Amino acid sequence: MKIYHLSHTDLDGYSCQYVLRFYFKDCVFFNSNYGKEINENFYLIMEKIQQELSINAQQKFLILITDLNLSPSQCEEFSKALEGKNIKILLLDHHQSGLECFEKYPWYYLDDTRCATKIVYEFFSKMYQENEELAKFVDVVNAVDIWLKEDINFELGKVMLAMVANAKEINRVMFPKENIDFIFYLLQQARTFITKENAHVGLDDALHFLKKEFFKKDKNDTLGNLVSHFVVQALSQRKEEFSIEYEGFKGLLTSNIGNTSVIGNEFLVQNPDFDFFIDVSSRKTLSFRANGKVDVSLMAKKLVGGGGHKNASGGLFAGFKDSFHYANIKAQIQDLIKGKELAKQGIKG
Repeated sequence: MKIYHLSHTDLDGYSCQYVLRFYFKDCVFFNSNYGKEINENFYLIMEKIQQELSINAQQKFLILITDLNLSPSQCEEFSKALEGKNIKILLLDHHQSGLECFEKYPWYYLDDTRCATKIVYEFFSKMYQENEELAKFVDVVNAVDIWLKEDINFELGKVMLAMVANAKEINRVMFPKENIDFIFYLLQQARTFITKENAHVGLDDALHFLKKEFFKKDKNDTLGNLVSHFVVQALSQRKEEFSIEYEGFKGLLTSNIGNTSVIGNEFLVQNPDFDFFIDVSSRKTLSFRANGKVDVSLMAKKLVGGGGHKNASGGLFAGFKDSFHYANIKAQIQDLIKGKELAKQGIKG
């Protein structure tokens, strides 16, 4: 059975996935905050499962949701979407606000006395095997997530909570797999401090260097530079997937990539087959970068009434609707470009 695992974006949510990977290797991880992001992820998972079923109709799947409580309408919608399909769903959560759903749906499990990570660990360890070292990690997450201030693990849990919350170096929309690998790496390293004296202080002192070790390749550098090099390399490996066209020029589109000037310029230098670089943010702003091949101030003006310099410009895409999946973001930018091209030709879109 293949597991598609959707979990929250905090320490408890990622730790649920970290524990699951200990027991199962054939897992695909997704992460979500509340609201419509859950729905977007659910239907993306359904799409991927349907693609696999078209190849092997006998394959079995489980959609596991952890550390996320669903609304009654979401439960009803998801149940209907799974009717008649060879797909199981299981939710393991600890938020009391999910009580109504817990009482109605047999696949919805709720226990507000333990964090979701502890629920996941105890659920699967009973079916397979317990692991003493993993259980110690689970206890740390549990201590901070349900706020056991007198627990010996509480202070270390606080550091780990902040560690995950501040692990923003890799954009999870652009690079979901790389992001989860980074979070798992940090959790794995944090585990090594559990038995040490003043573990919380030791981990707090070490975090900067642990992050550098993850991103470091051939030589040491500032963390900012190491992250930029990592992101440019990741973009270069998937540049065709992220490519867009504008008036015969080839560009790269990113979303909330951060440090646009440095990353955009470095990408264009390393990839001379690309002419421009655009980053769209959740605030609806577009950042344009070029390296002498195209005037992005004119591009910004034509597309969104923006402007700036020939190699660095910006503008506001007022109609942009932020999304949690890159394909939806790219489609909007492509529609914007296509609409402007049709308008230039005097054709209504």
